[in-house]
Amino acid sequence: MPEELSLPKILPIGAILFETLFLLIAIPLEGYILNRSLKFDKKTSIFYAIAMNVFSSVIGWNVFFLLEPILSVSIKSELISYVFFNTFKNPRTQNYLIFTGFVIFLSTFLVKFLFLKLLIITLGDDSKKKEITENNQRQKIAMNQKLKLQNSSLITTTLIANSLSYTAISLIIVIRNLAISN
Repeated sequence: MPEELSLPKILPIGAILFETLFLLIAIPLEGYILNRSLKFDKKTSIFYAIAMNVFSSVIGWNVFFLLEPILSVSIKSELISYVFFNTFKNPRTQNYLIFTGFVIFLSTFLVKFLFLKLLIITLGDDSKKKEITENNQRQKIAMNQKLKLQNSSLITTTLIANSLSYTAISLIIVIRNLAISN
């Protein structure tokens, strides 16, 4: 049992550092978008951005470590080659990587949106709920339509924030690959 809990002899320091760099880039960008679009104050925007990005990173790494044992040996070999040496053995791997990146983008967007929605609901103001119960039927209908509009605004804002952070991270990866190839 203790040997299962020990640290590996080889750590992918590059992957750890790049994940940290990606979080340091994504959090301010997404915080800024949340601040501008949803009119949160700066402290709340940064808190939500940190929570969304750390939560989605933890979920992403957990999914990766759950799927990694069932991958074929050739895919594992490609992953090891890319993480440690920044190269692919098979040229077709880049096509799979583009598709996988698109799936990761969509799933990250979904996780961030649902988590942000959950945060807003759980950390939201209870006085709004009391006002809704005291209003008449017409005001409740108007409030429901306003909530639907806010929901679509939340989806749009999360999509823009996620797209902007993924674009910045993709540019960094491209610049890194260009610098390594030269």
